Amino acid sequence: MNNSFDVLERVIISRRSIKPAALNGQKIGEDKIKALLELANWAPIHGFTEPWRFVVFSGDAIPRFCQRNAEMYKETTEPEKFSSAKYEKQLHNGDKASHIIAVYLKRGSNPNITMLEEICAVAAAVQNILLGAGALGIAVLWSTGGAVLLPAMEGYLGIDEEDIMIGLLYMGYTDEPAKTGKRTPIEDKIKWM
Repeated sequence: MNNSFDVLERVIISRRSIKPAALNGQKIGEDKIKALLELANWAPIHGFTEPWRFVVFSGDAIPRFCQRNAEMYKETTEPEKFSSAKYEKQLHNGDKASHIIAVYLKRGSNPNITMLEEICAVAAAVQNILLGAGALGIAVLWSTGGAVLLPAMEGYLGIDEEDIMIGLLYMGYTDEPAKTGKRTPIEDKIKWM
């Protein structure tokens, strides 16, 4: 079609979620993290609410965060549903991550803007990060596991009651070759009128 579309298409189609265990421990430069967050800031919005918010963990803050995330999972899970494997996974998810970014929605005060619109805006901001990371060769997993979506996490991060936790972005580099993605045909998902 044209060069810009072709580049964008390649970035979108080649983007993959990479589990934290597949990261190699190599650090991402702070300039790249800031550039990715700047891309997030250009997500589409209604009413100029800019509801996306980020808490960035790096260095020694990562193992402290993972320890607390695992403990919150343990504290909020009924004993019969508790999984020590899940606990250990949460505890070690950041072992080889360069950064973990907590993403949440800061609810705006405009009553004409629906919560759905705000959630969509934050999801679009996350997608901007994912695509930018893919273009830079940075591996990312958008996670909602462990205690991420529980009130305990919101309390830990100091999120207001009306705000919503959206997820964690585990970020770093990987040595694993990119896997080919697959989708069912788009024709199966379209109704032309």
